[in-house]
Amino acid sequence: MFDPSQEDVRRFFCGTWTKHREGAPLTPLEAMALDAILAHPEYHGDLESLEQALGAQYPVDSGRTNPFLHLSLHLGVAEQCAVDQPPGIRAALAELARKLDSEHEAAHEVIECLAETIWQAQRSGTAPDSVAYLECLKRRASR
Repeated sequence: MFDPSQEDVRRFFCGTWTKHREGAPLTPLEAMALDAILAHPEYHGDLESLEQALGAQYPVDSGRTNPFLHLSLHLGVAEQCAVDQPPGIRAALAELARKLDSEHEAAHEVIECLAETIWQAQRSGTAPDSVAYLECLKRRASR
């Protein structure tokens, strides 16, 4: 199982951004990450300096989203949809994208459900509930 550290995640996203700016070839995973990076120009400055990225702190009470966490959640959703795991996630994202007329905004809705699902699993000490995750997405699509 792949379990990257905070430093690994920051190196990955900063490295992907550097490779993109330099025109270097990207791995398939980096290409997926780049899609999320390009959709979030407000994070580009955070990816410019690996040294600064490694030392940056994003406390919850700062009022600022942790760009590395947010980009990681985008990447997680993209990977889930690529393999349709849990089954139905790809269709749920497509339905949200159709309703919102934006794949990116739909991904943000999925990220909200994913974060809630992870939080519930951590809180209860159980595995993430894929049924509850998909139900959350269906509720959002029906609004």
